[in-house]
Amino acid sequence: MIDQLREHVTAAGLKSGDKLPSERELAERIGVSRASIKQAIVVLEVQGLVEIRHGGGTYLRTDSLSPEPIATLVERKRRLPDVLDAREALETKLAELAAMRRTEEDIAELDAALDSMRTEIAAGALGEESDHRFHAAVTTAARNDLLAEFMREIAGQIAESRHESLQQPDRPQQSLGQHQRIAEAIRRQDPEEAVAAMRAHLRTVSRVRLLTWHPEES
Repeated sequence: MIDQLREHVTAAGLKSGDKLPSERELAERIGVSRASIKQAIVVLEVQGLVEIRHGGGTYLRTDSLSPEPIATLVERKRRLPDVLDAREALETKLAELAAMRRTEEDIAELDAALDSMRTEIAAGALGEESDHRFHAAVTTAARNDLLAEFMREIAGQIAESRHESLQQPDRPQQSLGQHQRIAEAIRRQDPEEAVAAMRAHLRTVSRVRLLTWHPEES
């Protein structure tokens, strides 16, 4: 079904930002049930390929539809909660230590990461590289080799959770503001506020469409 929908989007010349026809129209054009169209669109939404605007229709977020296999999504949904738990446990402690141990060089690197994030987001990107750079700077500022090693061990899973979060609508700009609050707490050497700001950020990271998706309905 998703392959048929992708072929239709390509044939129609639809691009990022374009509105898809209604579920009824798509069902008629492709020759399938509306239920099948609805299920396919939900899978595409989970992957960040389309945005469903309540009362406003469904819009493409990419120039082409290249979805992952359902099995890949199911596996990522299974492991994501564990990754998010690990991130909160590790990164709140890293933020606390960074606020206590940071140097002026650490602050300069945090600011550089934030500047890069602003530039990426203004250009329409998700800001993933700068997000990674910022969290790496927090880890460096914490000056704990063992915690840094733990972060390297799960770097791949962290990158996956980062991408999952930043592809949510309006999330990059929201994330930028949260990173700024973390940086300010570290700058002021306020460990309690650094922990609170990091925890609030990671709780936002955990709010992704994938975790509310029920694969058995697809």
